[in-house]
Parts: sequence; C-alpha cells; structure tokens
Amino acid sequence: MLKTSLAASLLTAALVGGCASHASPSQQAAPAAAPAKPSQAEQHNFIAWRDDFRRRALANGIRAEVFDTAFNNIDLNQQVIKLDRGQAEFTRQIWEYLDTAVSATRVSTGQSKHKALADTLAQIEQRYGVEAEVVLSIWGMETNYGSYRGKTPTIEGLATLAFEGRRRAFAETQLMAALQILQDGDVSVNDMRGSWAGAMGHTQFMPTSYLEYAQDFNGDGKRNIWSEDPADALASAANYLSRFGWQAGMPWGLEVTLPDTFDYTQADQKNRQPVAYWQQRGITQVNGQALPDIGKAAVLVPAGANGPAFVVFNNFYVIKRYNNATSYAMGVGHLADRIAGGAEFSRPWPRHERALSRTEKRELQQRLTQQGFNTKGADGVIGPNTMTAIRAWQQAKGLTADGYASASLLERLR
Repeated sequence: MLKTSLAASLLTAALVGGCASHASPSQQAAPAAAPAKPSQAEQHNFIAWRDDFRRRALANGIRAEVFDTAFNNIDLNQQVIKLDRGQAEFTRQIWEYLDTAVSATRVSTGQSKHKALADTLAQIEQRYGVEAEVVLSIWGMETNYGSYRGKTPTIEGLATLAFEGRRRAFAETQLMAALQILQDGDVSVNDMRGSWAGAMGHTQFMPTSYLEYAQDFNGDGKRNIWSEDPADALASAANYLSRFGWQAGMPWGLEVTLPDTFDYTQADQKNRQPVAYWQQRGITQVNGQALPDIGKAAVLVPAGANGPAFVVFNNFYVIKRYNNATSYAMGVGHLADRIAGGAEFSRPWPRHERALSRTEKRELQQRLTQQGFNTKGADGVIGPNTMTAIRAWQQAKGLTADGYASASLLERLR
C-alpha cells in the first residue's frame, strides 16, 4: 500500500497483523453475520451525495457515460464501513509481524518467482535501477505475489468511504482518479478491484499514485496492474521507488552492534547523521566490520535495547514512501535480502515481551503523565511524544533510556 494512499492510514492494524497474509479456510473463524443493509435514510443520503459528486466529476472532465457505467448498481458497502470504523485493540510485536512477512514460504516463493520471471525482472531492473529482489519483495508483501489482490470493487469502496465522510476529501480525490483511469481505458469497471480502502492490483496502488507512476511495461497500450501478467504492476512499483530516489546497489539497512555506552536517545529515525558520526560512537556491523560510508544513516532499535539494532540508509526511507510503517519498511528490506540469499538477523528478539493492547498503551501514557512525564495525550498510539516521556522516565530511574513501550515497563509504572 502506498504511503500516499488511504490504505496507509486506514490499514495500520492490518499491517501489524502481517501484510498480505491470509489464513486458510480451515484456520479462519466461523463467518460473521452479513453486515446490515443500509437504511432508507442512508440510501437517500447516498444518492444525494452521488448526484452531487456526479455533477462535480462531469465538471472535472469525466464523461457522463463513464460515470454512469461506473456507478451502475453501486450501493453503500457496509463491510467497508465496518472495516473503516474498526480499530484493533490488539497488535502484534514487530518480530511476530516479520515472522509472517519474511516467512520461509514467502522467501522460497520469492526465489521461485525470481526464476520464473527472470527476463522481465532483469529488464525492469535495467530500466528503473531497482533490484529484482526489492520489486519481488514489494509484490510479496502487498499481495503475497498476487495471490490475494483484494476483491472489493474500487468504485464502490471509495464511494462508500467518500460518503461516510471520515476522510471525505481524500476519498473523493481517489474516486475522481479512479474514474479517470476508467475513462483512459486501462481497465474495465468490473476488473477494477482491490482492497477495501482502494488499493489496487498486484502492488496495491491507490488511484492517484496509479495516474502518476503506473507503467505500460509490456507495451500493450494499457497500464494494467490487475492482469494475471504482473509485468506492468512490478514495473510500476519499480518506477515509484525510482522516482523517490532509490539508490541501486545500496542496502536499506544493516544489523549492527551498539557499544555498552551507547546513548539510546540518539536512536531515532529522524536523527540521520554521516556514517563517520556513528563510527566515532563505536557502532560496527554485527560481523565486526566498519560501517560502509554510503551516506547519512540513522540508528533503529525497533524492540528497544534488548533486541536487534540497525543502521538505516536512504533506501529505507524510500520504502517508507510506499508505506510509512517502520515494520513494513523493515519487512520489505529484509525479505529482499533473504530472497537474494541473505541471512536472518543475528541478535534474537525479546520474544518474552508481549504486545501491549491499545487500552494498555493508553494506561501507560496516563501513568507517565501522572508521574510528571507528559505524553501530551493518551490515544493508545506510541509516537514521538510518548517515547520521549518514556526515555525521561527511564533516565530518572537509572534505566537504559531506549524509549521502548513494553509490558514490563507498564508493570513498573504500576
């Protein structure tokens, strides 16, 4: 899901749960009851919104026949509303996410796809300067190599989100772009399907990103990211990364060893420093070799001081333009490395630490604030303000100030 997409903000829970991973029917719970049909009042209001949007679409250059065909038999999608309004109480730890994102099966499937699509991937790599393994990793993370691209009709899903109004302006912009795609003839309305939040095709482009970055790689006159042939979609992902500054041949990040004296307040993705800065502070690769001097880097400790540590470079931030979640960027980078034959991370994760629920995160924020370490709100989201407060509390208690929100930290606060 592209960072510029509605999906990036609406599907955080899905990301933490493991991108593009789906249980088999035997593993799934019993089907939930079908969502209730819209009330007469909702239907009336939806029709009024649709008619007004039609007027604006036509004024924006969408032909009447294109709009009317796209909206034929379109109704409010109650499942989309349910998913949009849902907010997961429980999340997964980053190592649980990576267990799924970079599973042995996903690695081996990526390697098999590399062999099967070798010529296409080589041509994509030559044209866009993005390694085949990275393109495959995006594909694997987004739709499990095309095996699950989403079945929600894009027009219906976006129309529902636009009408619902939580992010109306954004959803209407995406919907207008989707109509333009239909008008351009790249796909039929019946084939334009994807996630409930509007992300489409093998590599889950939102409509505005599609208009800007999608490619007709196979030369058939259509930028078809929905086709069973993934060439256009893979080229589109490569073009997107390239346009945002991908540096060929450079790592996204490297696992490192931090010295015992490391100041964990320096471990911040925004704290990008020349490699020499980190070398002077005693940071080395896990194999003991010096850090390569390949531009500015930041230190990342996604599980705090008790888990693996990394330095991340430019390409890490380019991946985050595709999706802004740190877990996603790490998943794409590590999966690409593993497809290329790289090893697993050296230092183990602190698997004894369970994930905090959203309620527990709010409690942690409240307790920190009550003890004089203001988190500037208790929303259940561990952001920069909360991490700063945690570090200040840890420093006051003589602990390693890594800012990591853990269940053991909450116990100490209690």
